[in-house]
Amino acid sequence: MERSLTTDEHRRLLGVSLRVRERVVRTVFRAGSGHVGAALSQCDVLVSLYERHLRVDPARMDEPTRDRFVLSKGHGGLGLAAVLAERGILADHELDTFGESGSPIGMHMDHRKVRGVETATGSLGHGLGIAVGMALGARIQRWPTRVFCLLSDGECYEGSTWEAALSASASGLTGLCAIVDRNRLTMDGFTEKEVPLEPLADKWRSFGWRVEVCDGHDHAAIDACFSRAKDQGPAVILAETVKGKGVSFMEQRPEWHYGSIDSAKLDEALRSIAEQHRAALAAIASGGAR
Repeated sequence: MERSLTTDEHRRLLGVSLRVRERVVRTVFRAGSGHVGAALSQCDVLVSLYERHLRVDPARMDEPTRDRFVLSKGHGGLGLAAVLAERGILADHELDTFGESGSPIGMHMDHRKVRGVETATGSLGHGLGIAVGMALGARIQRWPTRVFCLLSDGECYEGSTWEAALSASASGLTGLCAIVDRNRLTMDGFTEKEVPLEPLADKWRSFGWRVEVCDGHDHAAIDACFSRAKDQGPAVILAETVKGKGVSFMEQRPEWHYGSIDSAKLDEALRSIAEQHRAALAAIASGGAR
């Protein structure tokens, strides 16, 4: 099991999340548009995964027995690219070309073009099936590989997601961990006002999965969930998140599923991110959750 999160490590992860969020909004400003809301809601989960739990070496991303990460919610590619750049898997100058004509780093990233991306995704509902296949392949090869897959909660409307979930439990894939970015928003509105997903945890349990539920912006809680889920799969973490987290004028607003920002909005976004970061540090100092 991973070591428990120390106060210093908690502060460090908050600092990484701060920089990733700054990268996201600066990239959206530079590119002229992007799926900014989805990129911000998944930020802390991906930071925890890449900094603490995903067994990869930036210098050896082709090592066969490495852990795998599948971004099933392909529209979150901007957030993944920012994390890969922070981790040193992508170069800063590569991230700077995001969305440009001819750039390998587009809105939905292609594994044939972007280092550190395991598979191309975008059409929702397919990533978990790919992850199941990877986990089965690793077991056949007798590799220690663990496979992680991040889904949007909107993907839980897709029948293919549940077909993959059934297959995973039937196959007893202990090395598979799914994470649902439970921000409760699709591009059209709130999930529980469209087609309600609750009780979502019970649904996953009924498909034979171990279920963990946590605040998807609390690094200590996320870390504990990843540790408990290790080799106990198939396991799913329902990460309760806020779409647009960190930028107050974007938070929980469907119109910021995809958008653009001008220089004034960029400055406002960066101030909001910094303010929330300071509040999170203060909460740790006072013994709070984050």
